[in-house]
Amino acid sequence: MADVMKRLPALPAERALKVISGRWKAILLYHLFDGPKRLSELKRLVPDVSQKVLIQQLRELEEHGLVSREIFRQVPPRVDYSATTLGLSLEPVLHALCEWGQRHAAELNELDELATCITQSSSRRMPQHAVDQNLPSMRRIDRKGSLPAG
Repeated sequence: MADVMKRLPALPAERALKVISGRWKAILLYHLFDGPKRLSELKRLVPDVSQKVLIQQLRELEEHGLVSREIFRQVPPRVDYSATTLGLSLEPVLHALCEWGQRHAAELNELDELATCITQSSSRRMPQHAVDQNLPSMRRIDRKGSLPAG
C-alpha cells in the first residue's frame, strides 16, 4: 500500500480523481454498490471490458481501499468482490458526476445520446429487471464510450 500512496498526488481533488480514474472503475464500483459480486458476474454486467483489464481495475480499486476481495476456500475456488465502506462513500460522488454529465450534455445539446442516471436509493425500490432496462450506460457501453444504436 505504501507504494500506491507514493504515486498519489498531494492535492485532494487530484488524488480523488486519480483513484477513480480508469475506463471501468466507476462502472465496477457502481455494480458493487448493490453488494458482493463474483468476477464472472461483473464480467457479465460489463461485457465490453476484457478479462485482463477487469482484473487490473479491480486490483487497483482494492489497492486504494475501495474494493475488498474475499477468497472462499472451496472447490472450485470462489472469489467475491465488494465495495468497502470507503468505496461506498463514493456513491453520492458518482451520482453527482452523473448529474453533472447530464447538465454538460444539455449545454452541448447532446442529451439524446445519454442514458439515465439511476440513484442507488431508487434502484433499491425497483425490481432488478426494471433497473437493468434503465442502465444502458452501466451495462452496454461500447469501447468508444457511446451507447449502441437502438
